[in-house]
Amino acid sequence: MKEENCIFCKIVRGEIPAEIIAETGDTLSFVDIQPANFGHSLVIPRAHYSDIFSLPDELVAKLFQEAKRISVAVKEGVNAEGINIYMNNGSAAGQVVFHAHVHVIPRMKSDGYGTFPTTHYEYEGQIKEIGEEIKNLLV
Repeated sequence: MKEENCIFCKIVRGEIPAEIIAETGDTLSFVDIQPANFGHSLVIPRAHYSDIFSLPDELVAKLFQEAKRISVAVKEGVNAEGINIYMNNGSAAGQVVFHAHVHVIPRMKSDGYGTFPTTHYEYEGQIKEIGEEIKNLLV
């Protein structure tokens, strides 16, 4: 599966240059051209899937196994103190390129990014209600 105008599909096809750091039969990893920190890398499936919801389970496993392997090399390669591994799914979650991809971002205590902001439940029992709703929807 491929999308003609997808920038990541073009990288997979070799139509757009990228600093490729690893390749497997199912994945391609390269350094992000707009990094959060130096060494920020992306792990993508070679086949076009828009997000985690469309990825086959076997490919999700391969994608995150490769993200783990890349994170070890990135951490050592840039002497990072930590690594964030995350995936944006949907525009509301910050996804800009609609080809599934995992971010591997090296982190330093001094980089100023901190952690995700938190919120609080609005009333007692709300956490239980939400937990039950999610449990009921698990397949």
